[in-house]
Amino acid sequence: MDEKFIEINGNKIRYFESGSSKKTLVLVHGLGASSERWKYVLPLLATEFHVVVPDLVGFGYSDKPLADYTIDFFSNFLEKFLLSLGIEQTSIIGSSLGGQIAAEYTSSHSHSVNKLILVSPSGIMKQSTFALDAYIMAALYPNEESARNAFETMDGSGKKIPMEIINGFVTRMKLPNAKFAFMSTLLGLKNSDLITKKLENISSPTLVIWGSDDPVIPITFANGFVSSINDCKFYEMNECGHTPYVQDPKLFASQVLKFLNN
Repeated sequence: MDEKFIEINGNKIRYFESGSSKKTLVLVHGLGASSERWKYVLPLLATEFHVVVPDLVGFGYSDKPLADYTIDFFSNFLEKFLLSLGIEQTSIIGSSLGGQIAAEYTSSHSHSVNKLILVSPSGIMKQSTFALDAYIMAALYPNEESARNAFETMDGSGKKIPMEIINGFVTRMKLPNAKFAFMSTLLGLKNSDLITKKLENISSPTLVIWGSDDPVIPITFANGFVSSINDCKFYEMNECGHTPYVQDPKLFASQVLKFLNN
């Protein structure tokens, strides 16, 4: 992966690029995450696509301005990010918060989104869950113990979480304004309208992927997306939690490429 930086609205934005295809694929991470969250699946997708992976403004190693981190704020950021890189047509994969951002953006830009993939997206679930509470606690009090507990809870498999994931999260959450951006985003999500109506405006072919054992946003919320998007397929990844592209990147990539190339 090539690490690069670009300036958007006066903020330095970090992103990765990989792959030489003329077909572009943009990956949008979730709350409190960064581009590194995609590192296991990115090489598999880059064999057939030019993959672009930003650190969302407010997260990772992108700048974290004092702003209201609403869904509109993130959707506008994604629009400007793509324009700044000269990306006129692309497919998008969004995970969790990134899924809601990708859906929000596509609802008004379907003409420029070839295909859309949503992975356990937020936008319909309003109440918290035990796993989400653990993740919030880890963000507010970032240390090895709280982060390990959060990621093990979100994973749900009982497998040991790699230390690079735990240490990376702790390091990022200790950066200036990281906690502010995290909590502002949570409040923005809490106060946002349900995304259901906007989903009806999506005309891009869409695939919804959900881990069967997701404890953060349970799979019961999948139907709200599948039934609201006109051209939508659904794939359940068995024995996976909130980030199936981390737990089973080969299966995830195979389903994604099958959908994108169909």
